Amino acid sequence: MIVRSANAGTLESSDCLVTVMPAETIEIEYAGANEKIFRGRTEDLVREILGKYSLTGGAVKIQDSGALEVTLRARIETALERAMEAIAR
Repeated sequence: MIVRSANAGTLESSDCLVTVMPAETIEIEYAGANEKIFRGRTEDLVREILGKYSLTGGAVKIQDSGALEVTLRARIETALERAMEAIAR
């Protein structure tokens, strides 16, 4: 369960800034220079990762500055871990 807002990444070239926030349903917002090309792939990736954590709700905002898929995955997972951190304590 996502208990708070959290970020991972930067707005530097070849990176992305991912923000995760609590939400009742899955909400995905994607912005980037190549949005038409990468939006579908990125939304699928977000849904895959949320499923890995068994999450049915959460708002994920991604500001993409040309990040590779491996970078996107790392930033999404890091933001999720930070947003769910309070549960582990």
